[in-house]
Amino acid sequence: MIIDERGPKHIGIILDGNRRWAKARGLKPTEGHKAGAEAVKNIVKYAYDCGLKYLTVYAFSTENWKRDKAEVSLLMRLLDKFTTELLESDEKREVKIKVYGDISALDKKLQDKILKLEKKTEKNEKMVFGICLNYGGRNELVKAVKEIAIKLKNGEISEDEIDDKMISNHLYTKDIPDPDFIIRTSNEYRLSNFLTWQSTYSELYFPKDVMWPDFSQNEFDKAIEEYIKRNRRFGGN
Repeated sequence: MIIDERGPKHIGIILDGNRRWAKARGLKPTEGHKAGAEAVKNIVKYAYDCGLKYLTVYAFSTENWKRDKAEVSLLMRLLDKFTTELLESDEKREVKIKVYGDISALDKKLQDKILKLEKKTEKNEKMVFGICLNYGGRNELVKAVKEIAIKLKNGEISEDEIDDKMISNHLYTKDIPDPDFIIRTSNEYRLSNFLTWQSTYSELYFPKDVMWPDFSQNEFDKAIEEYIKRNRRFGGN
Protein backbone atom coordinates (compact mmCIF):
# COMPACT_ATOMS: atom_id res chain seq x y z
CA MET A 1 0.00 0.00 0.00
CA ILE A 2 1.21 3.49 -0.87
CA ILE A 3 0.26 6.12 1.71
CA ASP A 4 -1.07 9.17 -0.11
CA GLU A 5 -2.32 12.54 1.17
CA ARG A 6 -5.34 10.88 2.81
CA GLY A 7 -3.15 8.77 5.03
CA PRO A 8 -1.22 9.65 8.19
CA LYS A 9 2.17 11.34 8.07
CA HIS A 10 3.18 10.19 11.54
CA ILE A 11 2.24 6.87 13.14
CA GLY A 12 3.03 5.93 16.72
CA ILE A 13 2.93 2.27 17.76
CA ILE A 14 2.74 0.80 21.26
CA LEU A 15 4.45 -2.58 20.87
CA ASP A 16 2.35 -4.65 23.24
CA GLY A 17 1.70 -8.37 23.62
CA ASN A 18 5.09 -10.05 23.22
CA ARG A 19 4.83 -12.00 26.47
CA ARG A 20 1.22 -13.03 25.88
CA TRP A 21 2.10 -14.13 22.36
CA ALA A 22 4.81 -16.40 23.80
CA LYS A 23 2.59 -17.75 26.59
CA ALA A 24 -0.14 -18.70 24.11
CA ARG A 25 2.44 -20.81 22.27
CA GLY A 26 3.99 -22.40 25.32
CA LEU A 27 7.20 -20.42 24.86
CA LYS A 28 9.34 -18.41 27.23
CA PRO A 29 8.76 -14.63 27.36
CA THR A 30 12.21 -14.18 25.80
CA GLU A 31 10.94 -15.79 22.59
CA GLY A 32 8.08 -13.32 22.49
CA HIS A 33 10.43 -10.37 22.76
CA LYS A 34 12.66 -11.78 20.02
CA ALA A 35 9.64 -12.24 17.75
CA GLY A 36 8.54 -8.70 18.59
CA ALA A 37 11.95 -7.32 17.58
CA GLU A 38 11.65 -9.07 14.21
CA ALA A 39 8.17 -7.58 13.76
CA VAL A 40 9.61 -4.10 14.34
CA LYS A 41 12.22 -4.62 11.61
CA ASN A 42 9.54 -5.82 9.21
CA ILE A 43 7.15 -2.92 9.87
CA VAL A 44 9.87 -0.26 9.67
CA LYS A 45 10.90 -1.51 6.23
CA TYR A 46 7.31 -1.82 5.06
CA ALA A 47 6.30 1.62 6.38
CA TYR A 48 9.25 3.11 4.51
CA ASP A 49 8.23 1.36 1.29
CA CYS A 50 4.66 2.64 1.78
CA GLY A 51 5.91 6.21 1.94
CA LEU A 52 5.30 6.94 5.62
CA LYS A 53 7.23 10.01 6.77
CA TYR A 54 7.41 9.39 10.53
CA LEU A 55 7.17 6.20 12.57
CA THR A 56 7.64 6.20 16.35
CA VAL A 57 7.57 3.03 18.45
CA TYR A 58 7.34 2.56 22.21
CA ALA A 59 10.21 0.16 22.89
CA PHE A 60 10.91 0.53 26.62
CA SER A 61 9.07 2.73 29.10
CA THR A 62 10.26 4.26 32.35
CA GLU A 63 7.88 1.81 34.08
CA ASN A 64 9.42 -1.25 32.41
CA TRP A 65 12.34 -1.17 34.86
CA LYS A 66 9.91 -2.68 37.40
CA ARG A 67 9.80 -5.96 35.48
CA ASP A 68 11.79 -9.05 36.40
CA LYS A 69 15.53 -8.32 36.24
CA ALA A 70 16.19 -11.18 33.84
CA GLU A 71 13.53 -9.89 31.44
CA VAL A 72 14.87 -6.33 31.62
CA SER A 73 18.37 -7.66 30.94
CA LEU A 74 17.11 -9.52 27.88
CA LEU A 75 15.30 -6.45 26.58
CA MET A 76 18.48 -4.42 26.93
CA ARG A 77 20.44 -7.08 25.03
CA LEU A 78 17.84 -7.09 22.27
CA LEU A 79 17.97 -3.30 22.07
CA ASP A 80 21.76 -3.46 21.93
CA LYS A 81 21.62 -6.07 19.15
CA PHE A 82 18.99 -4.09 17.26
CA THR A 83 21.10 -0.92 17.50
CA THR A 84 24.22 -2.79 16.36
CA GLU A 85 22.40 -4.18 13.33
CA LEU A 86 21.18 -0.72 12.41
CA LEU A 87 24.70 0.68 12.71
CA GLU A 88 26.14 -2.07 10.52
CA SER A 89 23.34 -1.98 7.97
CA ASP A 90 24.32 -1.18 4.40
CA GLU A 91 20.73 -0.76 3.25
CA LYS A 92 20.07 2.23 1.06
CA ARG A 93 16.87 3.22 2.80
CA GLU A 94 17.22 6.88 3.77
CA VAL A 95 15.91 6.56 7.32
CA LYS A 96 16.84 9.01 10.05
CA ILE A 97 16.87 7.28 13.43
CA LYS A 98 16.07 9.19 16.61
CA VAL A 99 15.88 7.90 20.18
CA TYR A 100 13.48 9.67 22.53
CA GLY A 101 13.88 9.31 26.28
CA ASP A 102 16.43 9.52 29.07
CA ILE A 103 19.25 7.34 27.74
CA SER A 104 21.53 8.31 30.64
CA ALA A 105 20.11 5.35 32.59
CA LEU A 106 21.32 2.89 29.95
CA ASP A 107 24.61 1.04 29.71
CA LYS A 108 27.36 3.38 28.49
CA LYS A 109 28.15 1.18 25.47
CA LEU A 110 24.50 1.27 24.42
CA GLN A 111 24.40 5.04 24.90
CA ASP A 112 27.43 5.40 22.63
CA LYS A 113 25.84 3.19 19.96
CA ILE A 114 22.67 5.26 20.05
CA LEU A 115 24.58 8.52 19.63
CA LYS A 116 26.61 7.02 16.75
CA LEU A 117 23.43 5.78 15.09
CA GLU A 118 21.75 9.17 15.32
CA LYS A 119 24.87 10.85 13.95
CA LYS A 120 25.23 8.32 11.12
CA THR A 121 21.63 8.82 9.94
CA GLU A 122 21.11 12.52 10.71
CA LYS A 123 21.13 13.59 7.05
CA ASN A 124 18.64 10.96 5.90
CA GLU A 125 15.32 12.51 4.89
CA LYS A 126 12.93 9.90 3.50
CA MET A 127 11.59 8.73 6.88
CA VAL A 128 12.22 9.40 10.57
CA PHE A 129 12.14 6.27 12.71
CA GLY A 130 11.78 7.20 16.37
CA ILE A 131 12.45 4.77 19.21
CA CYS A 132 11.03 5.69 22.62
CA LEU A 133 13.56 4.20 25.02
CA ASN A 134 13.43 4.71 28.78
CA TYR A 135 10.61 7.06 27.86
CA GLY A 136 7.56 8.25 29.79
CA GLY A 137 5.19 10.98 28.66
CA ARG A 138 4.84 12.46 32.14
CA ASN A 139 8.60 12.42 32.69
CA GLU A 140 9.00 14.21 29.38
CA LEU A 141 6.59 16.93 30.48
CA VAL A 142 8.37 17.33 33.83
CA LYS A 143 11.65 17.73 31.93
CA ALA A 144 10.09 20.40 29.70
CA VAL A 145 8.60 22.30 32.65
CA LYS A 146 11.93 22.32 34.49
CA GLU A 147 13.79 23.61 31.42
CA ILE A 148 11.23 26.38 30.92
CA ALA A 149 11.29 27.25 34.65
CA ILE A 150 15.08 27.68 34.53
CA LYS A 151 14.77 30.02 31.52
CA LEU A 152 12.08 32.00 33.32
CA LYS A 153 14.20 32.24 36.48
CA ASN A 154 17.22 33.41 34.47
CA GLY A 155 15.19 36.08 32.72
CA GLU A 156 15.61 34.47 29.29
CA ILE A 157 11.85 34.40 28.74
CA SER A 158 8.78 36.08 30.22
CA GLU A 159 5.73 34.35 31.67
CA ASP A 160 3.62 35.59 28.76
CA GLU A 161 5.86 33.78 26.28
CA ILE A 162 5.02 30.36 27.70
CA ASP A 163 2.54 28.67 25.38
CA ASP A 164 1.80 25.36 23.63
CA LYS A 165 4.56 25.91 21.10
CA MET A 166 7.18 26.56 23.77
CA ILE A 167 6.26 23.40 25.64
CA SER A 168 6.38 21.37 22.41
CA ASN A 169 9.82 22.81 21.68
CA HIS A 170 11.12 21.38 24.96
CA LEU A 171 9.96 17.82 24.30
CA TYR A 172 12.13 15.01 22.96
CA THR A 173 10.05 15.08 19.77
CA LYS A 174 10.43 18.82 19.14
CA ASP A 175 11.68 18.30 15.57
CA ILE A 176 8.81 16.14 14.32
CA PRO A 177 5.03 16.64 13.98
CA ASP A 178 2.62 15.14 16.50
CA PRO A 179 1.33 11.67 15.61
CA ASP A 180 -1.80 11.55 13.46
CA PHE A 181 -2.42 7.92 14.31
CA ILE A 182 -1.52 5.71 17.28
CA ILE A 183 -1.77 1.93 17.13
CA ARG A 184 -1.75 -0.34 20.17
CA THR A 185 -1.80 -4.12 19.86
CA SER A 186 -2.82 -6.86 22.37
CA ASN A 187 -6.37 -5.77 23.28
CA GLU A 188 -5.28 -3.03 25.66
CA TYR A 189 -7.18 0.24 25.24
CA ARG A 190 -4.96 2.92 26.77
CA LEU A 191 -1.86 4.93 25.87
CA SER A 192 0.21 4.02 28.94
CA ASN A 193 2.28 7.20 29.14
CA PHE A 194 3.11 7.22 25.42
CA LEU A 195 3.46 10.65 23.76
CA THR A 196 1.16 12.16 26.40
CA TRP A 197 1.33 15.76 25.16
CA GLN A 198 1.70 14.92 21.47
CA SER A 199 -1.26 12.52 21.25
CA THR A 200 -3.98 15.05 22.18
CA TYR A 201 -5.57 14.91 18.73
CA SER A 202 -4.27 11.56 17.54
CA GLU A 203 -6.63 8.99 16.10
CA LEU A 204 -6.41 5.76 18.12
CA TYR A 205 -6.57 2.23 16.72
CA PHE A 206 -6.70 -1.06 18.62
CA PRO A 207 -6.63 -4.08 16.28
CA LYS A 208 -8.72 -6.86 17.78
CA ASP A 209 -6.89 -9.95 19.07
CA VAL A 210 -3.54 -9.02 17.52
CA MET A 211 -0.39 -9.38 19.60
CA TRP A 212 2.59 -7.31 18.44
CA PRO A 213 4.62 -10.21 16.94
CA ASP A 214 1.61 -10.94 14.69
CA PHE A 215 1.28 -7.35 13.46
CA SER A 216 2.03 -8.03 9.82
CA GLN A 217 2.14 -5.93 6.68
CA ASN A 218 -1.49 -6.87 6.12
CA GLU A 219 -2.40 -5.59 9.59
CA PHE A 220 -0.55 -2.36 8.81
CA ASP A 221 -2.59 -1.96 5.62
CA LYS A 222 -5.83 -2.56 7.54
CA ALA A 223 -4.84 0.13 10.03
CA ILE A 224 -4.17 2.66 7.26
CA GLU A 225 -7.51 1.84 5.63
CA GLU A 226 -9.25 2.47 8.94
CA TYR A 227 -7.50 5.82 9.33
CA ILE A 228 -8.56 6.94 5.85
CA LYS A 229 -12.22 6.26 6.72
CA ARG A 230 -12.16 8.66 9.65
CA ASN A 231 -13.06 12.35 9.55
CA ARG A 232 -10.65 14.33 11.73
CA ARG A 233 -12.40 17.51 12.86
CA PHE A 234 -10.12 18.79 15.63
CA GLY A 235 -13.08 20.17 17.56
CA GLY A 236 -14.81 21.55 14.48
CA ASN A 237 -18.13 20.51 12.92
